[in-house]
Amino acid sequence: MTVLYELSERCTDMATSITLPGRDLAAYLSAYVAEMAFGAEAPEVIVDRYHTPDIVWRSDGHPMDRSRLVAHAKPSRKNVAQCRVDVMDTIASGDRVAARYTVTATMRTGRMIVTEVYMFGDLAPDGRLHRVDAITRDLPQPKDAAPDDVSDR
Repeated sequence: MTVLYELSERCTDMATSITLPGRDLAAYLSAYVAEMAFGAEAPEVIVDRYHTPDIVWRSDGHPMDRSRLVAHAKPSRKNVAQCRVDVMDTIASGDRVAARYTVTATMRTGRMIVTEVYMFGDLAPDGRLHRVDAITRDLPQPKDAAPDDVSDR
């Protein structure tokens, strides 16, 4: 599953087709990234839609609670011009989920950041994420991908 979002496609009502992580992890990964980077709703609303209030998201050993996840949206909304999520694998078993995916973000400066993510999560009974452990690694920019100058968008 590959989903591409651009700054020019700011969505005003992305929440109309909410997919909780417990129902469709791949759809959640794409929707959450897009909503946090380009959504019109307050980041608090988006975080609460998909995560429990006591969420702990550890990325490469660094924990982020709800307030840090919310704060992460501000620089994303300011700096990201385009974002693509490629979900390679997902698996769910009871209240546990796992995924392997790549996020490719093109910054307003034209710089491209490619990150591979291995994510493991625990679900709350309502299907929202309660805990996430993620391992990431930066990948080189694809040789055939010349970053566009998107600073005027």
